[in-house]
Amino acid sequence: MTAQGQFETDVISTSAGDLSITFLGHGSLLILFKGMNIFIDPFGNVADYTLLPKADLVLATHEHYDHFDLPALSAIRTDKTILVQTELCAQQATGGIVMRNGDEQIVAGFLIQAVPAYNLVHTRPSGDPFHPKGCGNGYILSYGGTRLYVAGDTENIPEMKALKEINIAFLPMNLPYTMTPEMVAEAAKIFRPRILYPYHYGDTDTRELVELLKGEKEIEVRIRRMA
Repeated sequence: MTAQGQFETDVISTSAGDLSITFLGHGSLLILFKGMNIFIDPFGNVADYTLLPKADLVLATHEHYDHFDLPALSAIRTDKTILVQTELCAQQATGGIVMRNGDEQIVAGFLIQAVPAYNLVHTRPSGDPFHPKGCGNGYILSYGGTRLYVAGDTENIPEMKALKEINIAFLPMNLPYTMTPEMVAEAAKIFRPRILYPYHYGDTDTRELVELLKGEKEIEVRIRRMA
């Protein structure tokens, strides 16, 4: 990883020890927690995955190539890697654990919950949503008192009202496919994460989100390179 050198990393103290987040770019993250390398949505355009650590756990939110890049996945996957994926991802990669919206299970010592991720407003010219309901997952990863939510490609959907005690949240802001800054701000005000990272934001101006949430003192907005 140090051979690439361009990535930002945050280290967050938790009751279960330090949690390290490396921001690979786009929707791709590398989380180091409890001695495990946890990858979110590998995508080879943002990093040379052959230079990254091997994965203990991979969470794939949906089947689109920029979130489920098979060559990138192959570079970090070993016979010990646990892959958590959607049904549509499983049509491309075998040997993983399929989780559907509403599922939860203990995986590698973590409680993983699969939550809905879909569009309500933004659609293709055909009128079909970019991300149909029931196809993609967001994931809540819990260990001890720490709950980390990676939303996947979604808008501020009604199911977010059920989210509780989220310490760290990643919400997408890549137009026209996911949320506007206003949508992200509305979602954050609903479930109130302690730390909010907009991610997968493309050309969207992150300053708009900072301005929208400047009065929310309990929500710390952190901007990292995740275009």
